[in-house]
Amino acid sequence: MLLGLLTLCGLAVRPAMAAEPVRAALVLQWQPQAQFAGYYVAQAKGFYREAGVDLSIIPGGPDVVASRLLTSGQAQFATMFLATGIERRAEGLPLVNLAQLVQRSALMLFVHAGSNIREPKDLDGKRVGLWDNEFQLQPRALFQRLGVHPVIVPQSNTLSLFLRGGVDAASGMWYNEYHTLLASGLDPEELRVFFYRDMDLNFPEDGLYALEKTLAADPALCRAVAQASLRGWEYAFAHPEEALDVVQTRQREAHLPTNRAHQRFMLARMRDVILGQAADHVPPLGVLSRADFDRVAETLTRQGLLHARPSFADFYKGAQK
Repeated sequence: MLLGLLTLCGLAVRPAMAAEPVRAALVLQWQPQAQFAGYYVAQAKGFYREAGVDLSIIPGGPDVVASRLLTSGQAQFATMFLATGIERRAEGLPLVNLAQLVQRSALMLFVHAGSNIREPKDLDGKRVGLWDNEFQLQPRALFQRLGVHPVIVPQSNTLSLFLRGGVDAASGMWYNEYHTLLASGLDPEELRVFFYRDMDLNFPEDGLYALEKTLAADPALCRAVAQASLRGWEYAFAHPEEALDVVQTRQREAHLPTNRAHQRFMLARMRDVILGQAADHVPPLGVLSRADFDRVAETLTRQGLLHARPSFADFYKGAQK
């Protein structure tokens, strides 16, 4: 499937006869975890080098803004949510989407089931934990649409505030924070969850991005990184235990606590949001559909979060002819 897709999309590898691989860096949205298994696997298995690229991977986190690292030249490639990519492009940053990986939103809000927050409109005036920087577009779109004004509390990479009652609601990803809460001892019945995808805000999330100038200067490099990344994700899904070994090695190198059961849950959920189920009709691996782009751009524009809508043809370069 991958080779057929790459042929269709024109994602040719760099010439194998290149004497030295081209150096480049990819910055991720968060710290090493199975959310990024495909990239780590591609690096560990040598897929980037086979494609002619010496790729280093820069971990992200709540204080790392991927678009800034692209602008500064510290990284040539980055992962970010589709909504963020569209917003940055509309603001004048010449971003291009090279591959869309996550096709369904995994973002959620959760509250304690015993609270008086029974639906999202009950968040008015409540303390809501949100991540900073590039993770607030969906929440802001939701709050504006509902006409609610919660008290925004900066959320770190832990759920301590929520567990200790410091916030009434907290943000989470289905593949990460939700499972963390269950592992902390909460039963599913003790939580009330609000998926953004169930609130008409089903925004595709992680995609692979570069600046226009990077694509113009070396289109073969961009195609090679996209190809190797897709290959890494296919390998990770076909060999999940090996992929988990790679991820946990990176976590230990970063001196992060690692839990294989949690990472296994995360990788399985990543498969769900990237490949979907047969009834989901998600685009093929790496493809950004025009319908998804239009829906996200229209929602952001309607909520006043986008003032200049980018062109799909200028934004998406994963299907170059």
